[in-house]
Amino acid sequence: MLQRIMVLLVSILFLAANAFATPTADVKKTVDQVVGIVADKEMKKNEQKRRQALKKSISQIFNYGEMAKRSLGKHWNQRNETEKKQFADLFATLLENSYAAKIESYNNEKIVYIKESIDGDHAEVKSKVITAKRDEFTLDYRLINENGKWMVYDVVIEGVSLVSNYRSQFNRIITANGYGELLKKLRTKNDELKAP
Repeated sequence: MLQRIMVLLVSILFLAANAFATPTADVKKTVDQVVGIVADKEMKKNEQKRRQALKKSISQIFNYGEMAKRSLGKHWNQRNETEKKQFADLFATLLENSYAAKIESYNNEKIVYIKESIDGDHAEVKSKVITAKRDEFTLDYRLINENGKWMVYDVVIEGVSLVSNYRSQFNRIITANGYGELLKKLRTKNDELKAP
């Protein structure tokens, strides 16, 4: 009987902890992990290990599939399931490679979480980054709630949406040269970013 009560208590505590998780708490947890990885002296000695740790940490909160869908915009529905998966994989690789170097250049900047707003299954976490020279820039996260977990689907840096920016670029390429050309450009860019 006592054991069943303990199991019930633990279950209630677990559910309560998940029920009260906020978008800001989820973002902060991932950002803290990333900062820890970048600051780790052992990780700095092994670039491949550091990159893998960063990718793993970031992928726990970034919904690359949703980001890819929104970035492809009206062209998403014209793709079959295989093409959607292929595009989402290429897009995730692009983001991981493009932003790994930026993340790794972190140099004790201060991150301040300003405001959180929730509207149903969508949320926005507003933050700012303060550099050692006291320069500031805004960094906002747009999230969607998936089965009780907040996942990032867009990042807005100084008022510029990452997803909107990519959607404009991708639309221009597809309109001018077709979807195949976009895939070719993504593969080429990913190869360039992987090169030493």
